Amino acid sequence: MTETKTAAAAPKAPRAKTAKAADATIAAFPNFEAFTMPNMPKMEIPAVTREMAEKSIEQAREAYAKLKTAAEDATDLIEDGFETTRRSVLDFNHKAVDAARANTDATFQFVKDMFEVKTLAEAIELQTSFARAQFDAFGAQAKDMQELSTKLAGEMNETFKGAVDKASKDFKAA
Repeated sequence: MTETKTAAAAPKAPRAKTAKAADATIAAFPNFEAFTMPNMPKMEIPAVTREMAEKSIEQAREAYAKLKTAAEDATDLIEDGFETTRRSVLDFNHKAVDAARANTDATFQFVKDMFEVKTLAEAIELQTSFARAQFDAFGAQAKDMQELSTKLAGEMNETFKGAVDKASKDFKAA
């Protein structure tokens, strides 16, 4: 095997950090052959081509600005939709916790009352009235939860539908 030795690479010159330093570097080599093209004719871009290019660039900037605005608006609408959904879900969860608390309180009260019962007839009567009351309470709670769920679904649907409609309208306009 043969070993090859490489010469240490010369450290690179630091890049010019200011325009003044860059001008000094350029001025230091005004006649550098690599940058001169003596046989190349000087070309000038026709005014019509230049105007078309400038117009195209301006139209691209306007289209980008419109798309950017539409995307930002859509993002804001989606964020609003998520906030609406978050609040609605929080309301739903509070309603569920309140229902669970009411059911638990009723059950503890029933157990407390059962310890005070003196006869079997009183126990059966207490059990029957508790079952009837819980059945009615459960029906009312289920109705409230269904109404809240329907409201939640409607709000979510309207919010996201509005966001999608606005975003698609803005996107078509752009």
